Amino acid sequence: MRNCLFKYLILLLFSSPVFAQTYEVGLMLGGTNFTGDVGSSSFVMPEDYFTSDNLSYGVIFKWNRSVRHSFRFSVLRANTYGDDARSEMNRRLERGFKFDQSMTEVSLGIEYTFWEWDPHTLGTHVTPYLATGPTYFFAEHHYIRNNQLVKGKSFGSFAIPMIIGVKANLSQHWVLALEYGARYTFTDNLDGSDPTEMSGDTNFISFGNPNTNDWYMFAGFTLTYSFGRRPCYCNF
Repeated sequence: MRNCLFKYLILLLFSSPVFAQTYEVGLMLGGTNFTGDVGSSSFVMPEDYFTSDNLSYGVIFKWNRSVRHSFRFSVLRANTYGDDARSEMNRRLERGFKFDQSMTEVSLGIEYTFWEWDPHTLGTHVTPYLATGPTYFFAEHHYIRNNQLVKGKSFGSFAIPMIIGVKANLSQHWVLALEYGARYTFTDNLDGSDPTEMSGDTNFISFGNPNTNDWYMFAGFTLTYSFGRRPCYCNF
């Protein structure tokens, strides 16, 4: 009898945290701003997040592992562009380069809430949060041809996201979040300023600051649906 009770307790201990967690799945929608060697050098361009050229969208999945943190996986299709005509620098205005870029981003990270979070709570529950994690994206190289930026071959690179947001439960199952995330990339050629990254060929024309890599920023909202049993969080 004692052995049976012991086996039952062990089974309960290891199975409950797995099946009693809450999951969220939903959509991401917003805009993407670019900062590099072409166009504006501003990290925040509010008008960029409301244009069809910068419309970005994706899917997101979250595993609420405790009341203070969750693991998140997302796939984002980020569309953005750079145009020297929108720059505040005279040198860029005279140069007149412009480009557009579409990226597919895959991210696996962790989300930390400032206050305890339970998406099953009845009534409005609001909390700010931070998120980061390994991110890899696919994009297209650019280079100068006939004094214009044109697209080259596709490539992949890593990025480090720094995300801040605020989320609220609309009901017992629906969660709305607003977030802004800056991505520091491991490339300087999203805008064609360092085309030697394509093959190492020094015959390509480089421009801009070679000591700074490109950034792109996503601002928008996520709408997720929570499912699974009401959480019974463990200490992990």
